[in-house]
Amino acid sequence: MNPPSAALHESIGTDPRSAALPQSAGPGPLPGHAGPGPLPGTAGADPLFAVLSGSGRTDQWLPAAPCTPAACVVPAATPVARPRRALRLLAAVLLMLAGAVLALAARGLGTARRIRLVSVWSRLLLRALGVRVEVRQGFAFLAGSATGLRIAPAARDASAERRAGPAVPGSRAVSATDAGVCGAAPLFVANHVSWLDPLVMAAVLPCRLLAKREVLAWPVVGGLAAGSGALFIDRDRLSMLPGAVAGVAGALAQGHPVAAFPEGTTWCGREMGAFRPAVFQAALDAGAPVRPVAIRYLDAYRAPATGPAFVGDDTLLASIRRVVAVRRLTVEVTLLPQVAAHDRRTLAWAAESAVASVVVAPAGHRVPAAA
Repeated sequence: MNPPSAALHESIGTDPRSAALPQSAGPGPLPGHAGPGPLPGTAGADPLFAVLSGSGRTDQWLPAAPCTPAACVVPAATPVARPRRALRLLAAVLLMLAGAVLALAARGLGTARRIRLVSVWSRLLLRALGVRVEVRQGFAFLAGSATGLRIAPAARDASAERRAGPAVPGSRAVSATDAGVCGAAPLFVANHVSWLDPLVMAAVLPCRLLAKREVLAWPVVGGLAAGSGALFIDRDRLSMLPGAVAGVAGALAQGHPVAAFPEGTTWCGREMGAFRPAVFQAALDAGAPVRPVAIRYLDAYRAPATGPAFVGDDTLLASIRRVVAVRRLTVEVTLLPQVAAHDRRTLAWAAESAVASVVVAPAGHRVPAAA
């Protein structure tokens, strides 16, 4: 087993010997994908973002995506009328306040009932924001990524076709409720694009979310997170990491599904970062199945929508305003086959490859080089 310090760096996606930003896991480097770390009040540092995604530190320890609003985010071509945007915002605020009250009341309920309550509330909030949810079953192939095979732990290579190729070793088609050893619940792992992602996961796959412990001290949102039955990780204390992994493993073993975003940061949706392996150890310890989930946002014409992305120096307010302005915004959730492996690194790679087969744009991700 890795020492605690190495495990922590694994969980946050850094090498303890280097402060360099991680490279894309695609077949080659992406032009312009070297940028500064998050700025205060931005997607990388906003407290609400940290609540929802489990990230939010502003130092060099966290993985950082190269995406920026200026380079990656395209505003809606035909936004909805201003009165409708105002109604969506009002409905969302009212639901947030109602959620804070429900969170207090829900603390007396069992975990399973709290998970169901949060699922219903998440669906209502998404609807209030004008977000439609579509769920479909997907098929994962090692050669399925439009840009090629994701980098494997042992630097494996493969040539690709989008719709054909050998299946991921150990993968099989399963339902969203498949149980592992002794009835362990699944660990859902997804790519991370927006602050909407946790709401989407809770709405589609009733589960407990993995969040950062500091959110417990934040008003309103902290109460919502605690009342929902979220699991918390303290990434500032190395000695607490084994306990956090054990907590996730315990929840899985008790039959409570858990959702995590192993990239550790958000991307614009046309590319994705590497899945960090630490959280996958919990699934191995609990004998739980791992289900990759691909999240894509689409506009009214079924084209990829970057408006919901929350990246770079973006602010939460700007992102919310873009979301409520999009006409017929749809989030497509693809449930991919279960992946299996005997170690966490290979398991993370297999899950990442499956998700990349759905979300990575065929033309690749091209952004201007940073000034």
